[in-house]
Amino acid sequence: MELTFLGTAAGRPMKGRNVSAVALQLSQSGQFWLFDCGEATQHQLLKTSLKLNKLDRIFITHMHGDHVFGLPGLLSTRSFLEGTGPLTLYGPPGIREYLEMALRLTGTNLNYELHIHEVADGTILDTDAYTVETALLDHRIASYGYRVTEKPKPGRLLVELLKELNVPSGPLYGQLKRGEDVVLEDGTIVAASQATAPPEQGRIITILGDTAPCRNAVVLARQADVLVHEATFSAELAEKAIKYGHSTTHHAAETAREAKARQLILTHFSTRYKEEELSELAAEARTIFEQTSAAVDLRNVTVTPPKQV
Repeated sequence: MELTFLGTAAGRPMKGRNVSAVALQLSQSGQFWLFDCGEATQHQLLKTSLKLNKLDRIFITHMHGDHVFGLPGLLSTRSFLEGTGPLTLYGPPGIREYLEMALRLTGTNLNYELHIHEVADGTILDTDAYTVETALLDHRIASYGYRVTEKPKPGRLLVELLKELNVPSGPLYGQLKRGEDVVLEDGTIVAASQATAPPEQGRIITILGDTAPCRNAVVLARQADVLVHEATFSAELAEKAIKYGHSTTHHAAETAREAKARQLILTHFSTRYKEEELSELAAEARTIFEQTSAAVDLRNVTVTPPKQV
């Protein structure tokens, strides 16, 4: 799993820093999900290895323009690509009206199925591989955070042990891998539990929309392997941050610490901060939560599996 930050600016773009969007690549297949879609997100994608026809789902945190103005253009462009399949979009109330009106007034016809779901607190997606939960945050308008949980994977086969037990390779290995006990020709029963390592714990990624400090941010981020949290302002501007429904570097770090996250990535920086100042913002947060870094446009972050206990 890999995160690609396509835009890390708050409110408006800067030279070298676009407005909000982050992609989550799920596997080597190239399939990815998109979280928010500020203006020019599709231009940013062109600078990466991500292919728009591999986009499977979009999650919108809230309806402010720096998070949604890129959607109509991106959806339209996707119609021109070969191999484009259905697309599912999740977002706050109003997202359906916004998109349907934009597409209708511009005479845009999509040649693929677009499924739109307006979200509320709770589990919004549950597949064989992932669950996605959402909860309302504290902002000037309805803003949501998303928690992506990768489901545990079966443990690896203990091949050397199977050889010692004279289990022939082939279909029996597959049965054991699926958690099924097998019976050998001599009647010996080999239990799947003894032939496989413990299941591999899945990864948890939490991506929050714009928010002031709130309880739901902590709940969504609990024990996350990566927490992506806005840090619109430096710590000294706490009063300004709260007034506008935003967070400071210290607010984000306090959320990560309370949630016992493994890693914190700051994003959504005010345009008052130049690129060379982002390291200072990350350093502020590290005084509270050591494993903190500042997101940079077009930079990839690999999400490693948690260490098995």
